[in-house]
Amino acid sequence: MAEVYFYHLTRSAAEAALAQLLRRSLQAGWRVAVRGRDAARMDWLDERLWLGAEEDFLPHGRAGQPHAARQPVLLTTAMAAENSPDCLMCLDGAELDPAEIGGLKRACVIFDGNDQDALNLARGQWKALTGAGCGAQYWSEESGRWEKKAERPAG
Repeated sequence: MAEVYFYHLTRSAAEAALAQLLRRSLQAGWRVAVRGRDAARMDWLDERLWLGAEEDFLPHGRAGQPHAARQPVLLTTAMAAENSPDCLMCLDGAELDPAEIGGLKRACVIFDGNDQDALNLARGQWKALTGAGCGAQYWSEESGRWEKKAERPAG
């Protein structure tokens, strides 16, 4: 069973942290689904991922579009991802069901620690997922670099 990594953002914008995590996931050979709650936010993120230097380009597509199943990174608001991901990254409080964890290599919850509602939602997700037996790690960038602050083994 995959572990869930919680990324508590206090210094980075979600799209910057996401780009870093996506690069690492692609280097590991993983297919990734990025799940959000709002289609307009996914449109904005899609556009952001197309911008920037050519060497920073992250190949991606949108759910429901042609060739969605072949995308190494798929942006979606749906619970099921067409690209059969190895890793699922949830943004903006997107739902993560404990039953999904078993088919993944990793799941990530990326949240804005400066937003009290997002922080409370992430705490609720931690409780629900670890309560269901999922292993989890909590990472914070509060010190200026990523540090593991907590870990709960599966079981």
